[in-house]
Amino acid sequence: MNFNTLILRAEEEAEAIAASPGTIGWIFTLAMAIGSGFIIFDMVRRIRKVRYRDEIARELAEEQAAKTKKN
Repeated sequence: MNFNTLILRAEEEAEAIAASPGTIGWIFTLAMAIGSGFIIFDMVRRIRKVRYRDEIARELAEEQAAKTKKN
């Protein structure tokens, strides 16, 4: 074996390793995707709750203002 052959084999092995994340990589990617989904779901739920509270507070303020004007 000469030096060029060793370099070519090392490059082929490095490309093969770099091209595939392997089983652990896929599991980690799946876990990150599932975790992101849960975080997004929770964030949407919390934003919706705050928006509903704001709408209710606004409606109550409007009702109070209407009662005040009548009296």
